[in-house]
Amino acid sequence: MIHPSRRLVLTGAAALAGCGGQPGQRLPRTVAEAVAGPWRTPADRARDRWRHPAESLAFWGLKPGDRVVEFWPGAGWYTEILAPFLAGTRGRLYAAHLQLGDPPDPAAREVVEAFRRRFANGRGVYGDVEITGFGATSGPVAPAGSADLALFLRNLHNWMAAGIAEKAFRDAFLALKPGGVLGVEEHRAAPGGVPDVLAESGYVDQAYAIRLGQEAGFRLAATSEINANPSDTRDHPFGVWTLAPVGRSSPRGQPDDPNFDRTAYDAIGESDRMTLKFVKPA
Repeated sequence: MIHPSRRLVLTGAAALAGCGGQPGQRLPRTVAEAVAGPWRTPADRARDRWRHPAESLAFWGLKPGDRVVEFWPGAGWYTEILAPFLAGTRGRLYAAHLQLGDPPDPAAREVVEAFRRRFANGRGVYGDVEITGFGATSGPVAPAGSADLALFLRNLHNWMAAGIAEKAFRDAFLALKPGGVLGVEEHRAAPGGVPDVLAESGYVDQAYAIRLGQEAGFRLAATSEINANPSDTRDHPFGVWTLAPVGRSSPRGQPDDPNFDRTAYDAIGESDRMTLKFVKPA
């Protein structure tokens, strides 16, 4: 169920261990202050030009004091923006991270534990993020009907591959208040083709993603081109993972190819992405 390579998982876990907020830092009161926070790593800041966090969160309607559910936060790219903002405005962040099996996969456990050490310790600028779990047999990601906003951030393709995409939408629907918002950012397949329900390339048909949301009971409120990248041709040898930030140079599970020419893919930048806003009917 975990698709990043072991190398990337361990690198992300190591980075998490050393970059927490410092005690005494002033908590941000606006999203702009959170995005500009000095606790964010230079590598994460460099991706703002592709992910547009302030614009995306404004589109999804994040407000001070909100209760937010972030599904599969990974190493915490968005968490390091959301957690300080919500801590500073008396909101609440639920991180529905990887569901750990019994026995847990070692790589998955390492990612979740690194995330826990950084974000769930009640110290520094992040407040105290509540970690739940999402997976094939997981329970509620947050108390039913309590959340103002739920976020699927570049993970829908993973859930499609694992056969749990429908469950993700259902779990988000249950967690949200009536009138609550589900925000989706996802790699976008070329329009007009036959939807790949397993998302083997990492790209998802936008109409199919919308249908999944509507079948779960959501109403599509708006779409945005905030995270569009018209330079993305989508015809990459290793799927979306050929592009940054993964930068794969060989098939999954094989060593990196030092002779792989990345010039054209680095020029593209990150993937073309859909940005969707669903609402749970009142």
